[in-house]
Amino acid sequence: MSPHLPILREIFGYDAFRGPQQAIIDHVAAGGDALVLMPTGGGKSLCYQIPAIARQRAGQGITVVVSPLIALMHDQVGALHEAGVSAAFLNSTLSSEEASDVERRLLRGEITLLYAAPERVTNGRFLAQMDSLQERGLLSLFAIDEAHCVSQWGHDFRPEYRGLSVLHERYPSVPRVALTATADALTRADIVERLQLESAELFISSFDRPNIRYTIVEKKDASTQLLRFIEREHPEEAGVVYCQSRKRVEEIAVMLCEAGIHALPYHAGLDTAVRQRHQNEFLREEGVVMVATVAFGMGIDKPDVRFVAHLDMPKNIEGYYQETGRAGRDGLASDAWMAYGLQDVVNQRRMIDESPAGEDFKQVMRGKLDALLALAEATDCRRVRLLGYFGEPSTPCGNCDNCLHPPQVWDGTDAARKLLSTVYRTHQSSGHHFGAGHTMDIVRGKKTEKVAQRGHESISTFGLGADYSEQQLRAVMRQLIAIGALHVHTDDGFSTLHLTEASRAVLKGDVPVQLRESTSQRGDKRPRTRNAPAPAAANLGQDAMVRYIHLKAWRAEVAKEHNLPAYVIFHDATLAAIAQAAPQSLSDLQGISGLGVKKLEAYGAQVLKVCKD
Repeated sequence: MSPHLPILREIFGYDAFRGPQQAIIDHVAAGGDALVLMPTGGGKSLCYQIPAIARQRAGQGITVVVSPLIALMHDQVGALHEAGVSAAFLNSTLSSEEASDVERRLLRGEITLLYAAPERVTNGRFLAQMDSLQERGLLSLFAIDEAHCVSQWGHDFRPEYRGLSVLHERYPSVPRVALTATADALTRADIVERLQLESAELFISSFDRPNIRYTIVEKKDASTQLLRFIEREHPEEAGVVYCQSRKRVEEIAVMLCEAGIHALPYHAGLDTAVRQRHQNEFLREEGVVMVATVAFGMGIDKPDVRFVAHLDMPKNIEGYYQETGRAGRDGLASDAWMAYGLQDVVNQRRMIDESPAGEDFKQVMRGKLDALLALAEATDCRRVRLLGYFGEPSTPCGNCDNCLHPPQVWDGTDAARKLLSTVYRTHQSSGHHFGAGHTMDIVRGKKTEKVAQRGHESISTFGLGADYSEQQLRAVMRQLIAIGALHVHTDDGFSTLHLTEASRAVLKGDVPVQLRESTSQRGDKRPRTRNAPAPAAANLGQDAMVRYIHLKAWRAEVAKEHNLPAYVIFHDATLAAIAQAAPQSLSDLQGISGLGVKKLEAYGAQVLKVCKD
């Protein structure tokens, strides 16, 4: 048995470790360095919180947790206080008096875990305080959360993370654990190099989130598709909708509100106070849908987010996986839904091409985008593709859209050859490259003003694809881009199509182009499979359900008093277990998952009263 199991039971109220948690905790508590890859909701925070508590009890001092987000610091410190652990944060929300008080307690060794942002951790004043602790043997551990932020190859690079190399250089004897939910092989290698973790033990959990159902549909009328999805599958449930632009965020939030859905916008252009208010409302109230750019989400611990929807395609699979992973942190059935189209691909290519980065970096980013496009166009199991990207073999899940409803496939080879021939011939005839719309107009035989001006009615492929719909040809173009047979180039804001080395094999008919039929109309309610758990209270009887409802109302009042999200007090699963147990005494509450010693002392009598009443 792990020597740290008593801490798990006493403080956090759980009977057993999950997955590799025990091995990680034992290794870090013993003073070993570690790089931990564990999916969102997998229990990463316990992998440094329990070693921090164990090392503090052994007289080894404080743990510094590097975190990029104020909201996450606040909620994690609040949750630790609820569990009876001495924790604090240093960030811009504190007054100078409050910050000074934290620093005094820090230097006296009275804090077990201190949360701070990377820019604070690397400043001279803070390092001087760390020097003082180190001299007195009170600097125990550094935990670097969201470690992918250190890598330029990651989906959320933050330059201030680069300065964290100072921790190893200045305090080589202090162990470090770096943690992230998302990192492909390239990003992992960069994390190791940048944070000087060459001798660290690598712990990789399964990337699988079996409770999440992945659905990707072709974008037709994205707003209507989204509204239909929410109304049919997640009415009055919490969710996150990601859009690429601030303007789009505002429009979608208004549209959802007009449809009677409690939706809030969130993007970097909003006033800081408004953003904070909206985030607090999302965390503390039930059934709120946050419509946001990627400025929102990292470190959001809300466990009952039932869906994450993308109205625009992300930049890469890492971003997609990280964002969809914010659904279903409680392990219950949740959805990852995305609508995508050719314009998404063109926009993302343009952003890569127009960025000031070097060509090597752009090439890597194009490859990552291509991998995401291949996932979107796939006709086989989404989960197998997703896990395969991170190097994890798997078998069909039976729970994604392709497994539940295998898509019809049609042979797009003929259409692909006509499109590629048109790209070749338009360039040959004029020396210019043209965009997707103009190329499709020629293939379909549309006599537009631009076609007439350029004399493209005389091109031999004009009208040869009149039988294909624009939707079909767009699908073919997406597939050609996904397999690298067509390249989108951006110049002066215009996107044009270019042939590649891979075009030749398609033109010769050596490479077949198989395409999925349009999935834009999907959105019907579908049964969950063996992998999808039922909601927390689904199996409660009538009396237990009454207790559960009253427990949730009581929890909401307590959370409001403490200025914390309700799930920090108790998760829904814990309330459901209490309601099922119908406790008559404090001893009846012992052993319920999520109910540690401090919470039993703090809330046991109130919980019994609610259940009896």
